[in-house]
Amino acid sequence: MPYDVALADRVREHLAATLGISVEEKVMFGVLNFMVNGKTCVCVRGDSLMLRFDPDLQEVLAERAGYATMLMKGKTYKGYCYIHAEGLQRDHDFQYYMRICLSYNARARSAR
Repeated sequence: MPYDVALADRVREHLAATLGISVEEKVMFGVLNFMVNGKTCVCVRGDSLMLRFDPDLQEVLAERAGYATMLMKGKTYKGYCYIHAEGLQRDHDFQYYMRICLSYNARARSAR
């Protein structure tokens, strides 16, 4: 399986406990994409989270354990990153990342 089922369940539980949102799951490009209110919010890839967040937080997040810049075809995607398993071990950190994604989702644009 291309993604960690336990991590996906953790994301599901967090999103299910969040009031006022609609959640849809889609498997895309080998990741499990959690779309909140019709927009990509967070994805599970292997044992990592792929976050969509406010690009202004890029430098702050880059200092945290487990952070990896999201690259596609050699291009850095600002406002997207991976947080590998070592950055998700503590529930406090997991909750932090989920809050960041959900906060940005409320004002993020939908993909075309």
